[in-house]
Amino acid sequence: MFSKKNIILLLASATLLSTQAHAAKVYQVATDAAYAPFESVNEKKEIVGFDMDVIKAVASKAGIEIKLHNTPWEGIFATLSSGDRDLVASAVTITPERKQSMDFSDPYFEAKQLIAVSKKSSITNFTALKDKKVGVQTGTTGDEIVQKLLGKTNPNIKRFESTPLAIKELQNGGVDAVVADNGVVINFIANNKSSSLKIIDDATFAKEYYGFAVKKGNKELIEKLNKGIAAIKADGTYDKIHKKYFGN
Repeated sequence: MFSKKNIILLLASATLLSTQAHAAKVYQVATDAAYAPFESVNEKKEIVGFDMDVIKAVASKAGIEIKLHNTPWEGIFATLSSGDRDLVASAVTITPERKQSMDFSDPYFEAKQLIAVSKKSSITNFTALKDKKVGVQTGTTGDEIVQKLLGKTNPNIKRFESTPLAIKELQNGGVDAVVADNGVVINFIANNKSSSLKIIDDATFAKEYYGFAVKKGNKELIEKLNKGIAAIKADGTYDKIHKKYFGN
């Protein structure tokens, strides 16, 4: 026979185990917070931006809890396979190559590449970069596109840790052009009106789509993310976030 005290202890232990078993999983989110307006660090050392607002809204609709981690772009996808992070929310373009090693949510943003050059530059299109020094952010689709034009090992491809660093090198005359995602290029020029740069929108650049990346085979998380994305698009939350960062 159990004493009353022992029964109370057993019930308390059972309740604790049940609570722990049903404790909500906190999904760890990797983002390279050097890619305004999609992700950056503000004066309060908080990670903010379009992607951050979107993933927070998606998580809320999906009923999941997340924690953001500022993670360098170079090696960011390795955090998925290692299990250090559950998903990457960092303006990640969905490509066939990336799909081979990771899974993606439904798209949440449409983008394309743009070329930034000096206002005095005679460059008018992408093919004109063939013999030029071109700045890109390492491992981005801009990097991949420029490789196809110049060749993967061409020394004229100048790689940087972030797009803003590449653009600053353009301002300093170290490269002739920068190829990067439209949102980042437009945001930089809009916030640096004295930069003396202009944008070239080449018709050969295809549309790209951003998605949240997860470890290959994590169908459960993909389903939750897709549920959240559909919900914020249906109730107008997504449109409000988009307008906040990009206007109408």
